[in-house]
Amino acid sequence: MDVLRQRHSTIRSEGADLAVFEYGLEHGPDVPTVVFVHGYPDDHRVFHPVLRELAGTHHLVAFDTRNAGRSRPLDGAGFTLAELVDDILAVISAVTRGSGTSRRVRLVGHDWGSIQGWAAVQDERSDGLIADYTSISGPDLRHFSRWLRSRFQDPRLALQGAGQMLRSSYVGFFQLPALPELAWKYGMTRRYELTARRNVGSDPVRGLALYRTNMASDATPPRRRHVRLPVHVIVPLKDPFLSRHLVDGLEDWVEDLTVTTVPGGHWWIAREPRAFAGLLAPTLRSADDPDRSGI
Repeated sequence: MDVLRQRHSTIRSEGADLAVFEYGLEHGPDVPTVVFVHGYPDDHRVFHPVLRELAGTHHLVAFDTRNAGRSRPLDGAGFTLAELVDDILAVISAVTRGSGTSRRVRLVGHDWGSIQGWAAVQDERSDGLIADYTSISGPDLRHFSRWLRSRFQDPRLALQGAGQMLRSSYVGFFQLPALPELAWKYGMTRRYELTARRNVGSDPVRGLALYRTNMASDATPPRRRHVRLPVHVIVPLKDPFLSRHLVDGLEDWVEDLTVTTVPGGHWWIAREPRAFAGLLAPTLRSADDPDRSGI
């Protein structure tokens, strides 16, 4: 479809006014609802290509997280993972209200949206709300920390750990005072907008709070618990920020795990929307789309 028709609303969580956008079919007991959570420095529009592919058969929901787009945190609110999970659950509850017997949605997260999604599916409040979870290019933070430590405890895996530290070096830079803001203002924003083909405005600077709040040495991620719902991790093999090996060990605490590798980079979701849609809805898959595979 050439024009993606949207229905816009504002949903208030405990800490933010969230701009929520719905597409495709109206929500109903027989219509699957998919909730998309974007990453940094994007807003909900990063999902527009795949939403076009799915709009004919699904009820689709994408929202600007509190650091991006048209959403705004309320006075005194922060950017901890716990608060971001509150936002996801508020959106799910709002868009499924009055839907009859089934309120469960499919949750999809990319980049920081994926990090938030991992925390959401481990929150007891999500039980009965989320049917399955698809993660792209964003690890669970506790898993990431344990995975990295394990690489340096085994000399055979040390190169994997060193490689990931290099890939993650930007995280340390984003926690410096003033310099990241200047970098985004005087060059990085323009370069990213040319690549992404959309205006991101002040979102890169606003989103630095994600790193400064959740990646600080004294930050405590939400506790980890076993995940019993189906989880599908999509691994772009050319992602410059994340090692393909970060899926190692997920099977220890994710009971129903599928891993798919795809031949793309970090923003594969926007550049290969047909293939992405085929992984979310197999009936849309073509002969050229990737098959599910392990690593």
